[in-house]
Amino acid sequence: MSEIPSGGLSIYRRLLSYSWGFRRQFLLAVLGMALYAATDTGFAALIKTLLDGSFVKRDPALVRWMPLALVGVLLLRGLGGYLSTYFLHFVGRGVIKRLREEMFSRILQAPIAFFDAVSSGQLISRITFDTEQVFEAATKGATLLVRDSLTILGLLAWMFWLDWRLALGFFAVAPLVALTVNYVTRLFRRVSHRIQDSMGDITHIAEETVEGIRVVKIFGGHDYERSRFEAANEQNRRMGVRWAAIQAASAPVMQFIIGVALAVIVALALHAVDEVSVGSFVSFVVAMALMMAPVQRLSKVNAVIQKGVAAGQSAFGLIDGPREGMERGRPLERAEGRVRYRDVCFAYDPDQGEVLRGISFEAAPGETVALVGRSGSGKSTLASLLPRFYDPTAGCIELDGRDVRELALRDLRRQISYVGQDTVLFNDTVAANIAYGMQGEVPFERLREAAEAAHALEFIERLPQGFDTWVGENGVLLSGGQRQRIAIARALLKDAPVLILDEATSSLDTEAERHIQAALERLLAQRTTLVIAHRLSTIERADRILVLDAGRIVESGRHAELLARGGIYAGLYRTQLHARSP
Repeated sequence: MSEIPSGGLSIYRRLLSYSWGFRRQFLLAVLGMALYAATDTGFAALIKTLLDGSFVKRDPALVRWMPLALVGVLLLRGLGGYLSTYFLHFVGRGVIKRLREEMFSRILQAPIAFFDAVSSGQLISRITFDTEQVFEAATKGATLLVRDSLTILGLLAWMFWLDWRLALGFFAVAPLVALTVNYVTRLFRRVSHRIQDSMGDITHIAEETVEGIRVVKIFGGHDYERSRFEAANEQNRRMGVRWAAIQAASAPVMQFIIGVALAVIVALALHAVDEVSVGSFVSFVVAMALMMAPVQRLSKVNAVIQKGVAAGQSAFGLIDGPREGMERGRPLERAEGRVRYRDVCFAYDPDQGEVLRGISFEAAPGETVALVGRSGSGKSTLASLLPRFYDPTAGCIELDGRDVRELALRDLRRQISYVGQDTVLFNDTVAANIAYGMQGEVPFERLREAAEAAHALEFIERLPQGFDTWVGENGVLLSGGQRQRIAIARALLKDAPVLILDEATSSLDTEAERHIQAALERLLAQRTTLVIAHRLSTIERADRILVLDAGRIVESGRHAELLARGGIYAGLYRTQLHARSP
Protein backbone atom coordinates (compact mmCIF):
# COMPACT_ATOMS: atom_id res chain seq x y z
CA MET A 1 0.00 0.00 0.00
CA SER A 2 1.45 3.39 -0.96
CA GLU A 3 1.93 5.92 1.74
CA ILE A 4 1.01 9.55 1.16
CA PRO A 5 2.34 12.36 3.39
CA SER A 6 -0.26 14.07 5.59
CA GLY A 7 -0.52 17.18 3.39
CA GLY A 8 -0.85 15.02 0.28
CA LEU A 9 -3.40 12.82 2.00
CA SER A 10 -5.72 15.77 2.61
CA ILE A 11 -5.39 16.78 -1.04
CA TYR A 12 -6.11 13.24 -2.19
CA ARG A 13 -9.16 13.10 0.09
CA ARG A 14 -10.36 16.34 -1.44
CA LEU A 15 -9.89 14.94 -4.93
CA LEU A 16 -11.85 11.83 -3.96
CA SER A 17 -14.64 14.02 -2.54
CA TYR A 18 -15.32 15.19 -6.09
CA SER A 19 -16.36 11.62 -6.84
CA TRP A 20 -19.29 11.85 -4.41
CA GLY A 21 -21.55 13.24 -7.12
CA PHE A 22 -20.92 10.02 -9.05
CA ARG A 23 -21.18 7.70 -6.06
CA ARG A 24 -23.39 5.14 -7.82
CA GLN A 25 -20.93 4.76 -10.66
CA PHE A 26 -18.06 4.74 -8.17
CA LEU A 27 -19.69 1.95 -6.16
CA LEU A 28 -20.16 -0.07 -9.35
CA ALA A 29 -16.47 0.46 -10.12
CA VAL A 30 -15.54 -0.71 -6.60
CA LEU A 31 -17.79 -3.74 -7.05
CA GLY A 32 -16.00 -4.51 -10.29
CA MET A 33 -12.61 -4.18 -8.61
CA ALA A 34 -13.75 -6.46 -5.78
CA LEU A 35 -14.89 -9.10 -8.29
CA TYR A 36 -11.62 -8.81 -10.18
CA ALA A 37 -9.59 -9.09 -6.97
CA ALA A 38 -11.62 -12.08 -5.74
CA THR A 39 -10.77 -14.09 -8.86
CA ASP A 40 -7.08 -14.25 -7.92
CA THR A 41 -7.92 -15.74 -4.53
CA GLY A 42 -10.50 -17.98 -6.21
CA PHE A 43 -7.91 -19.24 -8.67
CA ALA A 44 -5.46 -20.06 -5.84
CA ALA A 45 -8.26 -21.92 -4.00
CA LEU A 46 -9.14 -23.87 -7.14
CA ILE A 47 -5.51 -24.96 -7.45
CA LYS A 48 -5.67 -26.60 -3.98
CA THR A 49 -8.96 -28.32 -4.80
CA LEU A 50 -7.69 -29.38 -8.20
CA LEU A 51 -4.52 -31.00 -6.85
CA ASP A 52 -5.90 -32.57 -3.67
CA GLY A 53 -9.31 -33.56 -5.00
CA SER A 54 -8.89 -34.21 -8.70
CA PHE A 55 -5.33 -35.48 -9.08
CA VAL A 56 -4.73 -37.05 -5.66
CA LYS A 57 -8.18 -38.35 -4.63
CA ARG A 58 -9.56 -38.57 -8.18
CA ASP A 59 -13.00 -37.33 -7.07
CA PRO A 60 -15.24 -37.74 -10.19
CA ALA A 61 -17.53 -34.82 -9.22
CA LEU A 62 -14.56 -32.46 -8.95
CA VAL A 63 -13.14 -33.72 -12.22
CA ARG A 64 -16.47 -32.90 -13.90
CA TRP A 65 -17.04 -29.46 -12.36
CA MET A 66 -13.49 -28.10 -12.21
CA PRO A 67 -13.31 -26.92 -15.88
CA LEU A 68 -16.63 -25.11 -15.45
CA ALA A 69 -15.38 -23.50 -12.25
CA LEU A 70 -12.28 -22.22 -14.06
CA VAL A 71 -14.46 -20.77 -16.84
CA GLY A 72 -16.68 -19.12 -14.20
CA VAL A 73 -13.65 -17.48 -12.56
CA LEU A 74 -12.54 -16.10 -15.94
CA LEU A 75 -16.04 -14.72 -16.65
CA LEU A 76 -16.16 -12.99 -13.26
CA ARG A 77 -12.69 -11.56 -13.89
CA GLY A 78 -13.77 -10.15 -17.25
CA LEU A 79 -16.97 -8.66 -15.79
CA GLY A 80 -15.07 -7.13 -12.89
CA GLY A 81 -12.47 -5.65 -15.22
CA TYR A 82 -15.13 -4.08 -17.44
CA LEU A 83 -17.11 -2.58 -14.55
CA SER A 84 -14.05 -1.11 -12.88
CA THR A 85 -12.50 0.33 -16.06
CA TYR A 86 -15.67 1.84 -17.54
CA PHE A 87 -17.19 3.33 -14.42
CA LEU A 88 -13.90 4.65 -13.05
CA HIS A 89 -13.31 6.47 -16.35
CA PHE A 90 -16.89 7.74 -16.15
CA VAL A 91 -16.22 9.11 -12.67
CA GLY A 92 -12.75 10.38 -13.60
CA ARG A 93 -13.92 12.39 -16.60
CA GLY A 94 -16.75 13.81 -14.50
CA VAL A 95 -14.28 14.87 -11.81
CA ILE A 96 -12.01 16.52 -14.37
CA LYS A 97 -14.98 18.32 -15.95
CA ARG A 98 -15.96 19.73 -12.57
CA LEU A 99 -12.37 20.66 -11.69
CA ARG A 100 -11.88 22.49 -14.99
CA GLU A 101 -15.18 24.32 -14.61
CA GLU A 102 -14.23 25.47 -11.10
CA MET A 103 -10.75 26.51 -12.25
CA PHE A 104 -12.12 28.44 -15.22
CA SER A 105 -14.76 30.04 -13.01
CA ARG A 106 -12.04 31.19 -10.59
CA ILE A 107 -10.06 32.63 -13.50
CA LEU A 108 -13.10 34.66 -14.50
CA GLN A 109 -13.57 35.84 -10.91
CA ALA A 110 -9.90 36.51 -10.13
CA PRO A 111 -8.88 40.16 -9.65
CA ILE A 112 -6.76 41.85 -12.30
CA ALA A 113 -3.80 41.91 -9.89
CA PHE A 114 -3.81 38.10 -9.99
CA PHE A 115 -3.15 38.13 -13.74
CA ASP A 116 -0.34 40.63 -13.27
CA ALA A 117 1.51 38.06 -11.16
CA VAL A 118 0.71 34.80 -13.05
CA SER A 119 1.47 34.15 -16.71
CA SER A 120 -1.29 32.97 -19.01
CA GLY A 121 0.87 29.97 -19.96
CA GLN A 122 0.97 28.79 -16.36
CA LEU A 123 -2.81 29.11 -16.06
CA ILE A 124 -3.43 27.19 -19.29
CA SER A 125 -1.02 24.47 -18.12
CA ARG A 126 -2.98 24.11 -14.88
CA ILE A 127 -6.30 23.66 -16.69
CA THR A 128 -4.95 21.23 -19.30
CA PHE A 129 -1.87 19.34 -18.10
CA ASP A 130 -2.47 19.34 -14.33
CA THR A 131 -6.06 18.16 -14.60
CA GLU A 132 -5.02 15.24 -16.80
CA GLN A 133 -2.58 14.21 -14.06
CA VAL A 134 -5.50 14.29 -11.64
CA PHE A 135 -7.45 12.08 -14.05
CA GLU A 136 -4.60 9.55 -14.00
CA ALA A 137 -4.67 9.53 -10.20
CA ALA A 138 -8.47 9.24 -10.13
CA THR A 139 -8.62 6.31 -12.57
CA LYS A 140 -5.43 4.34 -13.01
CA GLY A 141 -4.20 5.17 -9.50
CA ALA A 142 -7.51 4.34 -7.85
CA THR A 143 -7.85 1.15 -9.87
CA LEU A 144 -4.46 -0.13 -8.81
CA LEU A 145 -4.78 1.10 -5.25
CA VAL A 146 -8.21 -0.42 -4.56
CA ARG A 147 -8.14 -3.48 -6.80
CA ASP A 148 -4.59 -4.55 -5.98
CA SER A 149 -5.05 -3.87 -2.28
CA LEU A 150 -8.16 -6.08 -2.28
CA THR A 151 -6.26 -8.72 -4.23
CA ILE A 152 -3.42 -8.70 -1.71
CA LEU A 153 -5.82 -8.85 1.25
CA GLY A 154 -7.70 -11.75 -0.30
CA LEU A 155 -4.54 -13.67 -1.05
CA LEU A 156 -3.14 -12.99 2.43
CA ALA A 157 -6.38 -14.26 4.00
CA TRP A 158 -6.14 -17.42 1.91
CA MET A 159 -2.48 -17.89 2.86
CA PHE A 160 -3.36 -17.64 6.57
CA TRP A 161 -6.18 -20.10 6.03
CA LEU A 162 -3.77 -22.57 4.46
CA ASP A 163 -0.96 -22.25 7.04
CA TRP A 164 -0.57 -19.34 9.45
CA ARG A 165 3.10 -20.16 10.15
CA LEU A 166 4.08 -19.86 6.50
CA ALA A 167 2.07 -16.63 6.23
CA LEU A 168 3.87 -15.10 9.22
CA GLY A 169 7.18 -15.90 7.54
CA PHE A 170 6.02 -13.91 4.55
CA PHE A 171 5.34 -10.91 6.83
CA ALA A 172 8.98 -10.83 7.90
CA VAL A 173 9.78 -8.58 4.92
CA ALA A 174 6.86 -6.14 5.48
CA PRO A 175 8.91 -3.43 7.32
CA LEU A 176 11.46 -3.39 4.52
CA VAL A 177 8.67 -2.96 1.98
CA ALA A 178 7.17 -0.05 3.97
CA LEU A 179 10.52 1.77 4.24
CA THR A 180 11.16 1.38 0.52
CA VAL A 181 7.72 2.71 -0.41
CA ASN A 182 8.07 5.69 1.94
CA TYR A 183 11.42 6.70 0.42
CA VAL A 184 10.17 6.33 -3.15
CA THR A 185 7.06 8.39 -2.30
CA ARG A 186 9.15 11.39 -1.27
CA LEU A 187 11.21 11.19 -4.45
CA PHE A 188 8.14 10.96 -6.68
CA ARG A 189 6.48 13.93 -4.96
CA ARG A 190 9.51 16.17 -5.35
CA VAL A 191 10.06 15.32 -9.01
CA SER A 192 6.31 15.72 -9.78
CA HIS A 193 6.36 19.38 -8.76
CA ARG A 194 9.43 20.04 -10.90
CA ILE A 195 7.87 18.37 -13.94
CA GLN A 196 4.72 20.49 -13.59
CA ASP A 197 6.75 23.69 -13.20
CA SER A 198 8.74 22.88 -16.34
CA MET A 199 5.55 22.14 -18.29
CA GLY A 200 4.16 25.53 -17.25
CA ASP A 201 7.38 27.21 -18.46
CA ILE A 202 7.17 25.42 -21.82
CA THR A 203 3.54 26.48 -22.29
CA HIS A 204 4.30 30.06 -21.26
CA ILE A 205 7.27 30.48 -23.60
CA ALA A 206 5.46 28.87 -26.54
CA GLU A 207 2.40 31.05 -26.02
CA GLU A 208 4.46 34.24 -25.75
CA THR A 209 6.31 33.39 -28.94
CA VAL A 210 3.12 32.62 -30.89
CA GLU A 211 1.39 35.79 -29.72
CA GLY A 212 4.45 37.95 -30.39
CA ILE A 213 5.68 36.19 -33.55
CA ARG A 214 5.72 39.40 -35.59
CA VAL A 215 7.94 41.12 -33.03
CA VAL A 216 10.17 38.03 -32.87
CA LYS A 217 10.61 38.05 -36.65
CA ILE A 218 11.12 41.78 -37.02
CA PHE A 219 13.65 42.09 -34.20
CA GLY A 220 15.43 38.81 -34.95
CA GLY A 221 14.54 37.14 -31.66
CA HIS A 222 14.65 33.61 -33.09
CA ASP A 223 17.83 32.53 -31.31
CA TYR A 224 16.78 34.09 -28.00
CA GLU A 225 13.33 32.45 -28.02
CA ARG A 226 14.83 29.15 -29.17
CA SER A 227 17.34 29.19 -26.30
CA ARG A 228 14.60 29.97 -23.76
CA PHE A 229 12.44 27.15 -25.07
CA GLU A 230 15.33 24.69 -25.24
CA ALA A 231 16.30 25.47 -21.64
CA ALA A 232 12.76 24.83 -20.38
CA ASN A 233 12.43 21.76 -22.58
CA GLU A 234 15.75 20.37 -21.33
CA GLN A 235 14.64 20.87 -17.73
CA ASN A 236 11.44 18.94 -18.49
CA ARG A 237 13.48 16.18 -20.17
CA ARG A 238 15.82 15.85 -17.19
CA MET A 239 12.94 15.64 -14.75
CA GLY A 240 11.17 13.10 -16.95
CA VAL A 241 14.29 10.93 -17.15
CA ARG A 242 14.77 11.18 -13.40
CA TRP A 243 11.15 10.17 -12.92
CA ALA A 244 11.66 7.14 -15.17
CA ALA A 245 14.84 6.18 -13.29
CA ILE A 246 13.04 6.21 -9.93
CA GLN A 247 10.09 4.30 -11.34
CA ALA A 248 12.31 1.73 -13.08
CA ALA A 249 14.40 1.14 -9.94
CA SER A 250 11.47 0.84 -7.54
CA ALA A 251 9.88 -2.20 -9.24
CA PRO A 252 13.01 -4.45 -9.29
CA VAL A 253 13.76 -3.62 -5.66
CA MET A 254 10.22 -4.62 -4.65
CA GLN A 255 10.47 -7.79 -6.75
CA PHE A 256 13.75 -8.72 -5.03
CA ILE A 257 12.22 -8.25 -1.60
CA ILE A 258 9.23 -10.43 -2.53
CA GLY A 259 11.59 -13.02 -4.03
CA VAL A 260 13.52 -13.26 -0.77
CA ALA A 261 10.22 -13.81 1.03
CA LEU A 262 9.32 -16.56 -1.42
CA ALA A 263 12.65 -18.30 -0.81
CA VAL A 264 12.06 -18.18 2.96
CA ILE A 265 8.56 -19.66 2.55
CA VAL A 266 9.80 -22.50 0.36
CA ALA A 267 12.46 -23.37 2.97
CA LEU A 268 9.86 -23.37 5.77
CA ALA A 269 7.44 -25.48 3.76
CA LEU A 270 10.09 -28.06 2.95
CA HIS A 271 10.81 -28.51 6.68
CA ALA A 272 7.09 -28.95 7.39
CA VAL A 273 6.34 -31.14 4.39
CA ASP A 274 4.54 -33.77 6.49
CA GLU A 275 2.04 -31.22 7.80
CA VAL A 276 1.27 -29.51 4.47
CA SER A 277 -0.59 -31.23 1.63
CA VAL A 278 0.62 -30.97 -1.93
CA GLY A 279 -2.41 -28.93 -2.89
CA SER A 280 -1.99 -26.55 0.06
CA PHE A 281 1.71 -26.01 -0.62
CA VAL A 282 1.23 -25.38 -4.35
CA SER A 283 -1.79 -23.14 -3.63
CA PHE A 284 0.32 -21.17 -1.12
CA VAL A 285 3.13 -20.71 -3.64
CA VAL A 286 0.62 -19.74 -6.37
CA ALA A 287 -0.93 -17.17 -4.00
CA MET A 288 2.51 -15.70 -3.35
CA ALA A 289 3.26 -15.63 -7.07
CA LEU A 290 -0.09 -13.97 -7.79
CA MET A 291 0.68 -11.41 -5.10
CA MET A 292 3.93 -10.31 -6.73
CA ALA A 293 2.20 -8.59 -9.66
CA PRO A 294 -0.18 -6.42 -7.54
CA VAL A 295 2.62 -5.57 -5.12
CA GLN A 296 4.78 -4.54 -8.06
CA ARG A 297 1.95 -2.41 -9.46
CA LEU A 298 1.37 -0.85 -6.06
CA SER A 299 5.02 0.15 -5.99
CA LYS A 300 4.40 2.01 -9.27
CA VAL A 301 1.07 3.51 -8.25
CA ASN A 302 3.02 5.90 -6.04
CA ALA A 303 4.17 7.65 -9.20
CA VAL A 304 0.60 8.12 -10.42
CA ILE A 305 -0.77 9.15 -7.03
CA GLN A 306 2.03 11.63 -6.34
CA LYS A 307 1.52 13.17 -9.77
CA GLY A 308 -2.16 13.51 -8.95
CA VAL A 309 -1.43 15.01 -5.53
CA ALA A 310 1.04 17.53 -6.97
CA ALA A 311 -1.42 18.40 -9.75
CA GLY A 312 -4.20 18.64 -7.16
CA GLN A 313 -2.15 21.14 -5.17
CA SER A 314 -1.76 23.24 -8.30
CA ALA A 315 -5.45 23.00 -9.20
CA PHE A 316 -6.68 23.76 -5.70
CA GLY A 317 -4.19 26.62 -5.44
CA LEU A 318 -6.06 28.23 -8.33
CA ILE A 319 -9.53 27.27 -7.09
CA ASP A 320 -8.81 28.59 -3.59
CA GLY A 321 -7.10 31.73 -4.92
CA PRO A 322 -8.34 35.31 -4.63
CA ARG A 323 -11.60 36.21 -6.32
CA GLU A 324 -13.84 39.19 -6.71
CA GLY A 325 -17.16 39.27 -4.87
CA MET A 326 -19.44 40.02 -7.80
CA GLU A 327 -22.71 39.97 -5.86
CA ARG A 328 -21.64 41.45 -2.53
CA GLY A 329 -22.61 45.08 -1.94
CA ARG A 330 -25.51 47.42 -2.56
CA PRO A 331 -27.52 46.85 -5.77
CA LEU A 332 -27.64 49.53 -8.47
CA GLU A 333 -30.03 49.46 -11.41
CA ARG A 334 -28.85 52.40 -13.52
CA ALA A 335 -26.61 55.23 -12.43
CA GLU A 336 -26.99 58.88 -13.36
CA GLY A 337 -23.27 58.95 -14.09
CA ARG A 338 -21.84 61.39 -11.53
CA VAL A 339 -18.22 60.32 -10.96
CA ARG A 340 -16.04 61.72 -8.21
CA TYR A 341 -12.44 60.94 -7.25
CA ARG A 342 -11.62 62.04 -3.70
CA ASP A 343 -7.92 62.28 -2.81
CA VAL A 344 -7.18 58.96 -4.54
CA CYS A 345 -3.78 57.35 -4.22
CA PHE A 346 -2.66 54.06 -5.74
CA ALA A 347 0.44 51.85 -5.87
CA TYR A 348 0.83 48.56 -7.75
CA ASP A 349 3.65 47.69 -5.37
CA PRO A 350 4.13 49.73 -2.17
CA ASP A 351 7.88 49.15 -2.37
CA GLN A 352 8.03 50.86 -5.78
CA GLY A 353 6.13 53.97 -4.76
CA GLU A 354 2.74 55.42 -5.69
CA VAL A 355 1.53 55.68 -9.26
CA LEU A 356 -1.28 58.13 -8.37
CA ARG A 357 -1.05 60.78 -5.66
CA GLY A 358 -3.96 62.78 -4.27
CA ILE A 359 -6.20 62.67 -7.36
CA SER A 360 -9.39 64.67 -6.88
CA PHE A 361 -11.94 65.71 -9.51
CA GLU A 362 -15.63 65.37 -10.34
CA ALA A 363 -17.39 64.56 -13.61
CA ALA A 364 -21.06 65.55 -13.82
CA PRO A 365 -23.57 63.31 -15.64
CA GLY A 366 -23.08 63.70 -19.39
CA GLU A 367 -19.74 65.49 -18.98
CA THR A 368 -16.65 64.49 -20.97
CA VAL A 369 -13.40 64.61 -19.03
CA ALA A 370 -10.17 64.03 -20.91
CA LEU A 371 -7.02 62.70 -19.27
CA VAL A 372 -3.74 63.63 -20.92
CA GLY A 373 -0.11 63.49 -20.04
CA ARG A 374 3.17 61.87 -20.94
CA SER A 375 3.52 58.08 -20.95
CA GLY A 376 3.66 56.73 -17.41
CA SER A 377 1.84 59.69 -15.89
CA GLY A 378 -0.99 57.45 -14.59
CA LYS A 379 -3.82 58.10 -17.07
CA SER A 380 -4.80 54.48 -17.74
CA THR A 381 -4.35 53.54 -14.09
CA LEU A 382 -6.67 56.33 -13.03
CA ALA A 383 -9.39 55.12 -15.42
CA SER A 384 -8.95 51.45 -14.41
CA LEU A 385 -9.83 52.28 -10.80
CA LEU A 386 -13.41 53.26 -11.69
CA PRO A 387 -14.58 49.73 -12.72
CA ARG A 388 -12.49 48.42 -9.81
CA PHE A 389 -9.89 46.58 -11.81
CA TYR A 390 -7.86 47.77 -8.83
CA ASP A 391 -8.87 49.48 -5.58
CA PRO A 392 -7.25 52.71 -4.37
CA THR A 393 -4.67 52.39 -1.62
CA ALA A 394 -6.05 55.64 -0.18
CA GLY A 395 -9.03 57.88 -0.83
CA CYS A 396 -12.21 56.75 -2.57
CA ILE A 397 -14.09 56.89 -5.87
CA GLU A 398 -17.81 57.65 -5.89
CA LEU A 399 -20.55 56.93 -8.40
CA ASP A 400 -23.69 58.97 -7.78
CA GLY A 401 -22.36 59.82 -4.32
CA ARG A 402 -21.71 56.22 -3.25
CA ASP A 403 -18.29 54.65 -2.78
CA VAL A 404 -17.84 52.15 -5.62
CA ARG A 405 -16.48 49.63 -3.11
CA GLU A 406 -19.92 49.57 -1.45
CA LEU A 407 -21.69 48.67 -4.70
CA ALA A 408 -22.22 45.15 -6.02
CA LEU A 409 -19.35 44.70 -8.45
CA ARG A 410 -21.56 43.18 -11.16
CA ASP A 411 -23.93 46.17 -10.97
CA LEU A 412 -21.05 48.67 -10.94
CA ARG A 413 -19.49 47.27 -14.10
CA ARG A 414 -22.87 47.15 -15.80
CA GLN A 415 -22.85 50.97 -15.61
CA ILE A 416 -19.57 51.24 -17.55
CA SER A 417 -18.63 50.71 -21.18
CA TYR A 418 -14.95 50.39 -21.94
CA VAL A 419 -12.75 50.51 -25.02
CA GLY A 420 -9.07 49.99 -24.32
CA GLN A 421 -5.97 50.69 -26.36
CA ASP A 422 -5.39 46.91 -26.72
CA THR A 423 -8.38 45.80 -28.79
CA VAL A 424 -9.74 42.41 -27.76
CA LEU A 425 -11.97 40.46 -30.14
CA PHE A 426 -13.06 36.84 -29.84
CA ASN A 427 -12.92 34.13 -32.48
CA ASP A 428 -16.56 34.53 -33.42
CA THR A 429 -18.70 36.50 -35.86
CA VAL A 430 -18.72 40.28 -36.16
CA ALA A 431 -22.26 40.32 -34.75
CA ALA A 432 -21.29 38.20 -31.74
CA ASN A 433 -18.33 40.46 -30.97
CA ILE A 434 -20.46 43.61 -31.11
CA ALA A 435 -23.16 42.02 -28.94
CA TYR A 436 -20.62 40.46 -26.54
CA GLY A 437 -21.89 40.39 -22.96
CA MET A 438 -25.43 41.46 -23.82
CA GLN A 439 -28.11 39.38 -22.15
CA GLY A 440 -30.62 37.76 -24.50
CA GLU A 441 -31.06 38.16 -28.23
CA VAL A 442 -30.02 41.53 -29.65
CA PRO A 443 -32.21 42.82 -32.52
CA PHE A 444 -30.29 43.18 -35.76
CA GLU A 445 -31.31 46.81 -36.09
CA ARG A 446 -29.57 47.66 -32.81
CA LEU A 447 -26.42 45.92 -34.01
CA ARG A 448 -26.55 47.84 -37.25
CA GLU A 449 -27.09 51.18 -35.51
CA ALA A 450 -24.13 50.59 -33.19
CA ALA A 451 -21.91 49.59 -36.12
CA GLU A 452 -23.01 52.65 -38.10
CA ALA A 453 -22.35 54.97 -35.14
CA ALA A 454 -18.86 53.52 -34.82
CA HIS A 455 -18.28 54.03 -38.56
CA ALA A 456 -17.92 50.26 -38.96
CA LEU A 457 -20.96 49.54 -41.13
CA GLU A 458 -19.24 50.41 -44.39
CA PHE A 459 -16.53 47.77 -44.05
CA ILE A 460 -18.78 45.17 -42.37
CA GLU A 461 -21.16 45.17 -45.33
CA ARG A 462 -18.21 44.52 -47.65
CA LEU A 463 -17.17 41.40 -45.72
CA PRO A 464 -18.02 38.00 -47.34
CA GLN A 465 -20.84 37.20 -44.87
CA GLY A 466 -21.40 40.67 -43.50
CA PHE A 467 -22.23 40.57 -39.79
CA ASP A 468 -21.92 36.76 -39.85
CA THR A 469 -18.26 36.88 -40.91
CA TRP A 470 -15.85 35.24 -38.47
CA VAL A 471 -13.07 37.58 -37.38
CA GLY A 472 -10.43 34.96 -36.47
CA GLU A 473 -8.41 34.71 -33.28
CA ASN A 474 -8.34 38.17 -31.68
CA GLY A 475 -9.69 39.61 -34.95
CA VAL A 476 -6.61 38.64 -36.96
CA LEU A 477 -8.64 38.65 -40.21
CA LEU A 478 -9.42 42.36 -39.77
CA SER A 479 -7.21 45.42 -39.88
CA GLY A 480 -6.27 47.26 -36.71
CA GLY A 481 -8.68 50.08 -37.46
CA GLN A 482 -11.51 47.67 -38.20
CA ARG A 483 -10.94 45.84 -34.92
CA GLN A 484 -10.97 49.13 -33.04
CA ARG A 485 -14.24 50.20 -34.61
CA ILE A 486 -15.93 46.90 -33.72
CA ALA A 487 -14.76 47.35 -30.12
CA ILE A 488 -16.22 50.86 -30.11
CA ALA A 489 -19.51 49.54 -31.52
CA ARG A 490 -19.57 46.95 -28.73
CA ALA A 491 -19.19 49.68 -26.10
CA LEU A 492 -21.86 51.85 -27.72
CA LEU A 493 -24.35 48.97 -27.92
CA LYS A 494 -24.04 48.44 -24.17
CA ASP A 495 -25.44 51.98 -23.71
CA ALA A 496 -24.01 52.36 -20.21
CA PRO A 497 -24.21 55.73 -18.42
CA VAL A 498 -20.40 55.86 -18.05
CA LEU A 499 -17.96 55.40 -20.91
CA ILE A 500 -14.18 54.92 -20.70
CA LEU A 501 -12.20 55.45 -23.91
CA ASP A 502 -8.56 54.51 -23.31
CA GLU A 503 -6.73 55.47 -26.52
CA ALA A 504 -9.83 54.18 -28.32
CA THR A 505 -8.94 55.79 -31.66
CA SER A 506 -5.22 54.99 -31.60
CA SER A 507 -5.43 52.46 -34.48
CA LEU A 508 -7.57 54.55 -36.83
CA ASP A 509 -6.47 56.56 -39.80
CA THR A 510 -7.28 60.26 -39.88
CA GLU A 511 -10.42 59.96 -42.02
CA ALA A 512 -11.91 57.08 -40.01
CA GLU A 513 -11.09 58.89 -36.77
CA ARG A 514 -12.87 62.01 -38.02
CA HIS A 515 -16.06 60.07 -38.77
CA ILE A 516 -15.96 58.28 -35.41
CA GLN A 517 -15.41 61.51 -33.52
CA ALA A 518 -18.48 62.96 -35.20
CA ALA A 519 -20.51 59.90 -34.20
CA LEU A 520 -19.16 59.91 -30.66
CA GLU A 521 -20.01 63.57 -30.13
CA ARG A 522 -23.71 62.78 -30.66
CA LEU A 523 -23.54 59.95 -28.14
CA LEU A 524 -21.27 61.41 -25.46
CA ALA A 525 -23.84 64.04 -24.52
CA GLN A 526 -25.92 61.32 -22.85
CA ARG A 527 -23.17 59.68 -20.77
CA THR A 528 -20.28 60.56 -18.52
CA THR A 529 -17.06 59.90 -20.41
CA LEU A 530 -13.45 59.57 -19.40
CA VAL A 531 -11.26 59.91 -22.48
CA ILE A 532 -7.57 59.04 -22.56
CA ALA A 533 -5.86 60.09 -25.78
CA HIS A 534 -2.37 60.72 -27.08
CA ARG A 535 -3.80 62.67 -30.00
CA LEU A 536 -4.77 65.91 -28.30
CA SER A 537 -6.71 66.99 -31.39
CA THR A 538 -9.37 64.40 -30.49
CA ILE A 539 -10.20 65.98 -27.12
CA GLU A 540 -10.35 69.66 -28.05
CA ARG A 541 -14.10 69.72 -27.41
CA ALA A 542 -13.93 67.95 -24.03
CA ASP A 543 -15.79 69.69 -21.21
CA ARG A 544 -12.67 69.49 -19.10
CA ILE A 545 -9.10 68.34 -19.62
CA LEU A 546 -7.01 67.02 -16.74
CA VAL A 547 -3.25 67.04 -17.25
CA LEU A 548 -1.37 64.41 -15.25
CA ASP A 549 2.31 64.43 -14.47
CA ALA A 550 4.05 61.89 -12.19
CA GLY A 551 0.69 60.71 -10.85
CA ARG A 552 -0.71 64.14 -9.98
CA ILE A 553 -3.19 66.49 -11.64
CA VAL A 554 -1.09 69.52 -12.49
CA GLU A 555 -3.49 71.36 -14.83
CA SER A 556 -7.25 71.43 -15.34
CA GLY A 557 -9.42 73.36 -17.77
CA ARG A 558 -10.79 73.52 -21.31
CA HIS A 559 -8.62 73.29 -24.40
CA ALA A 560 -8.39 77.02 -25.07
CA GLU A 561 -7.74 77.86 -21.41
CA LEU A 562 -4.87 75.40 -21.13
CA LEU A 563 -3.28 76.63 -24.34
CA ALA A 564 -3.47 80.18 -23.05
CA ARG A 565 -1.66 79.20 -19.83
CA GLY A 566 1.34 77.97 -21.75
CA GLY A 567 1.96 75.08 -19.35
CA ILE A 568 2.50 71.34 -19.83
CA TYR A 569 -0.61 70.89 -21.98
CA ALA A 570 0.36 73.71 -24.30
CA GLY A 571 3.84 72.17 -24.65
CA LEU A 572 2.40 68.75 -25.50
CA TYR A 573 0.00 70.27 -28.02
CA ARG A 574 2.73 72.27 -29.78
CA THR A 575 4.93 69.17 -29.92
CA GLN A 576 2.19 67.15 -31.61
CA LEU A 577 1.35 70.05 -33.93
CA HIS A 578 4.96 70.29 -35.11
CA ALA A 579 5.13 66.49 -35.49
CA ARG A 580 2.14 66.57 -37.87
CA SER A 581 3.52 69.48 -39.87
CA PRO A 582 5.26 68.61 -43.16
